[in-house]
Amino acid sequence: MRMSVGKTLITAVLCVALTACGAGPAAERAMTGPVAARAAAPYCGITWGSGDKAAGVLSTAQLLTAETGRHDCWDRVVFEFGGSALGYAVRYSDQVPTEGQGVDLVPYTAGGAFLWVTLRAPASTFGAVAGQHVATVVSYDTLRDVVFGGTSEGYTTFAVGVRARLPFRVLTLAGPGSHSRVVVDVAHFW
Repeated sequence: MRMSVGKTLITAVLCVALTACGAGPAAERAMTGPVAARAAAPYCGITWGSGDKAAGVLSTAQLLTAETGRHDCWDRVVFEFGGSALGYAVRYSDQVPTEGQGVDLVPYTAGGAFLWVTLRAPASTFGAVAGQHVATVVSYDTLRDVVFGGTSEGYTTFAVGVRARLPFRVLTLAGPGSHSRVVVDVAHFW
């Protein structure tokens, strides 16, 4: 009886070791099932991640508009400037303070997660006050709210409320004309 328990134990240990190393039928089945297919093909090919993103330097270009758009795989927020403005810092945060005053915008922003968007350009001619909802996001898959957080010393803040902490990317685009845009895309799913 001891012999069969010993053989069973050795067989079990070998099976676990082979599976852990990627060998054997169990490992092959695990690599070809639906989980492997999902890992090999991310949603819409999106590989952006949800980590902090930052680039560029301060600019004197004024923020003109903040608009939203819907796409098949993501929702978009577009910040347009009257000149060249390419600096930003975007990250998920539990708090998004207003510029200059430090009042948290999260309690006034719809969403299950919040992107703290800092644009490295002023918005003194933007025409909104801190805490004001500035973009329509009705029936969007991911976006829930865009709230202006004010401008101070060349920095402008927005709280962007989203459905959940999802992958996002930030793009800088030239145009139209002499304008520039900072674009934040948030994926619908992982």
